[in-house]
Amino acid sequence: MNRILQYLLPVFILNIVFVSASFAEIRLPFLISDGMVLQRGVPVNIWGWADIGEEIQVEFDGIIVKGKTDSDGKWEFALPPMKAGGPFQMQITGNNEVLEIRDIWIGDVWVCSGQSNMETTMERVEPMFPEEFVDAYNTRIKYFDVPDEYSFTEVKSDLKGGKWLELNQENIRSFAAVAYFFAKNINQKYDVPIGMINASVGGSPIQSWLREEDLKAFPRDYEEALHFQTPGVIENIERTDRERINAWRSELKSKDQGLLNPDLPWYSTDFNPKDWQIMEEVGFWPTDDRKPINGVFWFRKEIELDFDPTGSSGQKLLLGTLVDSDEAYINGVLVGSTGYRYPPRRYNIPKGVLKKGKNIIVVKIVNESGRGGFITEKPYQLEIGDQTIDLSKSWQYQIGAKMPQAPSQTAVRFKPMGLYNAMIAPLHRLSIKGLLWYQGESNAGQAKNYEKQLASLIAGWREEWQRPELPFLFVQLPNFMEVTDQPQESGWAEMREVQRKTLAIPHTGMAITIDVGEANDIHPLDKKSVGDRLALQAQKLVYGEKSGPFSGPLFEDARLRKHKLILTFSETGSGLNISNGEELKGFALAGEDGKYYWTDAAIKKHKVIIRFPASEKPKKLRYAWANNPQWANLVNSVGLPASPFEVDLMP
Repeated sequence: MNRILQYLLPVFILNIVFVSASFAEIRLPFLISDGMVLQRGVPVNIWGWADIGEEIQVEFDGIIVKGKTDSDGKWEFALPPMKAGGPFQMQITGNNEVLEIRDIWIGDVWVCSGQSNMETTMERVEPMFPEEFVDAYNTRIKYFDVPDEYSFTEVKSDLKGGKWLELNQENIRSFAAVAYFFAKNINQKYDVPIGMINASVGGSPIQSWLREEDLKAFPRDYEEALHFQTPGVIENIERTDRERINAWRSELKSKDQGLLNPDLPWYSTDFNPKDWQIMEEVGFWPTDDRKPINGVFWFRKEIELDFDPTGSSGQKLLLGTLVDSDEAYINGVLVGSTGYRYPPRRYNIPKGVLKKGKNIIVVKIVNESGRGGFITEKPYQLEIGDQTIDLSKSWQYQIGAKMPQAPSQTAVRFKPMGLYNAMIAPLHRLSIKGLLWYQGESNAGQAKNYEKQLASLIAGWREEWQRPELPFLFVQLPNFMEVTDQPQESGWAEMREVQRKTLAIPHTGMAITIDVGEANDIHPLDKKSVGDRLALQAQKLVYGEKSGPFSGPLFEDARLRKHKLILTFSETGSGLNISNGEELKGFALAGEDGKYYWTDAAIKKHKVIIRFPASEKPKKLRYAWANNPQWANLVNSVGLPASPFEVDLMP
């Protein structure tokens, strides 16, 4: 009899699920699904929806909790604190339904948020870290990417979608790079399963991640949020934007000389360019009376292959980064296109496109505003097996069409509180270990307001998670834009100072990244340093490590002694050092006129000594204060860079 039941039971359960289709099924949030990681060491919430008054039972590793749904059909239970381990299964039973969740792990769950640098995937950084893709497999590292969504009228109770991915060869390219390196670091050090939940949107300002109640302290942002709650506003904006942008694109296409003859477009191998100009080295395209030219430029290059490439694997066309969008052709075949300026162009070339002898590469670049063209110091090359052909020189070019600046598109999803409501609020029921934050580029130039808004965000999120001491680890903005050798005013430096001051909020930590940026790329590739430095902060604030340093030197105090300043720092390790050269640089003083000038500095007995003439009365001191400071060479004993800072020297 038992054996008969053994075979009939699966059929019985399947029939229950089938019959239950006529009732309201048990619905789980997307976070509660196969492959999930649950937070160890604390009560764990499991929740969902079903019929009003329905009896729900959750069984997990011998633990059974049950109860009824409330008047809204919601149910929520707390599992007791558990130790790290897995994999486990969970069974959720209703009146007419049994759900089973598999491959569950108990470990540490971290929520990541911010803008594009927190979004940047491992696929993007693969050229810098190819070794990470060789044997990428770890069932104890999971990743959940929160789909982009916004809401102004409703605080969402669930996400739009999403699923847990395990770390393997297939999935690693879609993992956010900062999250990946952080998780790998913590997993290796503490041998604990790690779940990373990434709720980030490229280009998003901090206002879009604030709760409505926090926005009330910022009237302008709050009024804008209320405006987007008005019925019809978003639809009208989107329709108007779409009409204007489509009209611009249609006009561009109708004017583009490269496409006017459909039988002989400029990307055709039969087209013979006449009177085209030469760009000797890739760069931004020429201006018209010092004004940028918007519209479309066509670039053409012939290369000669003295071998047959058809048998070579891994054929790629690398076109660095282009401003703004592009289409790339080889021998008349479209091999790749990108719709906006930031992604690196790495186009796989289909077999049979390249041939022995003459090959023609054509790139059509559309620029909507500002100055378009090639971003310099990026890889421009053709890769054929083990061979690399340089493409950074001698391109023919011709203007396809000149256009007025393209109409801008309203970034509705970036408006205040929209992203919080749809992407963060649904996470609050989940028990987590801590928060990682990488954002600020979109708020550069608004440092004073950002200081208050970041503090509001931290307090608000902690309140929603009901954890006043919830660890909040963030990334200080890296170096970016043109390198300068003179003291300068800088919106990015002001943001870094605001971020440094945020460390005064308890249970926060900062990853200093003034040495890992790129002058010509707002999305630098070195996400490993970022993830590892966030992990150092976690080791100190969350995992109880005592032996540092856990960051680069942080300014603590400046004392005036006659004609010198004595600066002390924390996080120095066994002492301060100079990362390059024999001279400490990057310190600037300002007198009563407010003008900054470089000043001599030296390291003595774990302190920085700054001397100045008796006739001078310095009022302020800055270190590494620039968008991309040429001199920022103060480091600690393990080579981590000091944070930029500003200090008022007045009594």
